[in-house]
Amino acid sequence: MKLKRIAQMSVMAAFGAAMLSSCHIYKKFDMPSDTAMTRDYVEAKEAPVDSAAYGNLAWQQVFTDPLLQDYISRALTNNINLDNARLNVDVARANMLGARLSYLPAVAINANAANGNYLKSGQGWSGWSYTVPMAISWEIDVFGKILNNKRSAETAVRMQQDYQQAVRSQIITGVATCYYTIAILNAQLQLSRETAEIWKQNVEVMKDYKEAGRVTQAAVVQSEAQYWSILASITDMESSLVQANNSMSLLLNEQPQTWAIPASARMENPRVLRDGVPMRELAMRPDVRAAEENLAVAYYATNSARAAFYPGITISSNGGFTNLLGSMISNPGDWFIQLAGSLAAPLFSRGQNIARLKGAKAQQEQAMNNFEYTLLNAAAEVNNYCVALDKTAEKSAYLAEQVKNLEEAVEDTNLLMAYSGSTTYLEVLTAQSSLLNAQIGQLSTELARSQALINLYQSLGGGR
Repeated sequence: MKLKRIAQMSVMAAFGAAMLSSCHIYKKFDMPSDTAMTRDYVEAKEAPVDSAAYGNLAWQQVFTDPLLQDYISRALTNNINLDNARLNVDVARANMLGARLSYLPAVAINANAANGNYLKSGQGWSGWSYTVPMAISWEIDVFGKILNNKRSAETAVRMQQDYQQAVRSQIITGVATCYYTIAILNAQLQLSRETAEIWKQNVEVMKDYKEAGRVTQAAVVQSEAQYWSILASITDMESSLVQANNSMSLLLNEQPQTWAIPASARMENPRVLRDGVPMRELAMRPDVRAAEENLAVAYYATNSARAAFYPGITISSNGGFTNLLGSMISNPGDWFIQLAGSLAAPLFSRGQNIARLKGAKAQQEQAMNNFEYTLLNAAAEVNNYCVALDKTAEKSAYLAEQVKNLEEAVEDTNLLMAYSGSTTYLEVLTAQSSLLNAQIGQLSTELARSQALINLYQSLGGGR
């Protein structure tokens, strides 16, 4: 009879749940298509992936330097941030397992025994009473409370996996950036030290020219001033080099040290093949995917807040073995079993359910705003790095011509100064100073080009 009533109650609750299906309590999350941006995003996600696109290349295809590949592999193995990201995924998976197991009944055993004095048939005697009960409780998920918690936990796992991919991409591109920064700084330092040595010799030559009456004291002072200026710039480069090496050490989770990166290391020009649909590129970014999963989590939180307004149905059963029957002790004991069903409907909870639903809806709107902003920011980043790549290539060509012309100018002014005296030493100083600045700028532009390539790769979701 009890089982029949419980079954009737479950059928009635299920019918009520069907009537309330318009509340979307049971519906899976779908990206809203209210705006053109979200519609384009949904279409882009459903399109096939172009494996040859720049952002979809494996990092080994982009960074082909064997030494750099070794550093990246070590960073991916040792980096603490990536390890923490992996652990966050493990935590999310554990929560997901708990949410899935919520569908199963709860089983508990609470054995107890006692010794006491008893009066039976007018005679007193002592004895042991014992009970070994097992309690089973099962919540029927009629209104989707457990369902939405499970879906939310599954979504949280995917979100943490996206965050892990974002950290992985940052580490790969961070190591590459440090690698080429150290290489360029080594090249600039080498060039500056060689130039400083040349200027030191020039100062001595200028002093000799002054003794011979060919130049004035002003020329000697200007030469010395340029020499000290170069030495001062060397100290800045040395400081930057130490910082770059320390950054590399942190990425590899190793003690600060000087990394043996050759000054000649340069990033090769990979074939930057872009996807024909810009939104498809953005949909591959881990931060965009994580923002979408965060929106899904907020959606399921809103569903859970709605489900809190509806009853909860629980079937429970108690059974076990005992020798305590009422006030009597029986040896041997007997088995017992009880079955019950309960329906708990929230009537008034001091406005907590209403407040929770309002808060969940507001958080869902925030998650949508954050998703749209993440998408816009991703589009801006890709555009910025594309422009930077084009402009650094253009600038590099101009600087190459400038260095070529300045090398000729330095050679010509030195010859004129040495043999004809038709030029002043100030012109020689100016030509040599301009050449040094152009060479330093050329190296800086090479670094900027490498960084633009690296940043574009990361902004397209690269680093898988």
